[in-house]
Amino acid sequence: MTGPEQSFVSHSAEATEAIAAKLAEGARPGMVVCLTGDLGAGKTAFAKGFARGLGVTEMVTSPTFTLLHEYRSGRLPLYHFDVYRLCGARDFEDNGFDEYLYANGVCLIEWAQLIRECLPGNALWVDIRRGASCFIEESTRSIVIRGAADENIGD
Repeated sequence: MTGPEQSFVSHSAEATEAIAAKLAEGARPGMVVCLTGDLGAGKTAFAKGFARGLGVTEMVTSPTFTLLHEYRSGRLPLYHFDVYRLCGARDFEDNGFDEYLYANGVCLIEWAQLIRECLPGNALWVDIRRGASCFIEESTRSIVIRGAADENIGD
């Protein structure tokens, strides 16, 4: 992974969504955003904010059981994956999902670490962690963005 690393602290789901919406402002066709973090960390909240930043008007939910939700009402198509139930990168490819990685929209992939080997090298990685230290409260989230980001989203 190349590019800058940026860290944020979120004190609410709304703040997490706002960080994601700001990131989406710089989204371009073919962008792959990989979300990692424990269950309940805020990956879907991030996805909702990212979709809002793209101008998506549909209600955004996690595609846990369907694996993929497509949203086309924004300035770019958004392909929102949840690959938790897949059996790795081969399963992702066998389902033809790898074609979305090179489409004219943005792929946002929850649990992306499970299919890391089939993801492009210029993917953007977003790690979301719940606070569990004496410095970060349990309701707070740490968000670290690494990879091919060209935009400074902290402004």
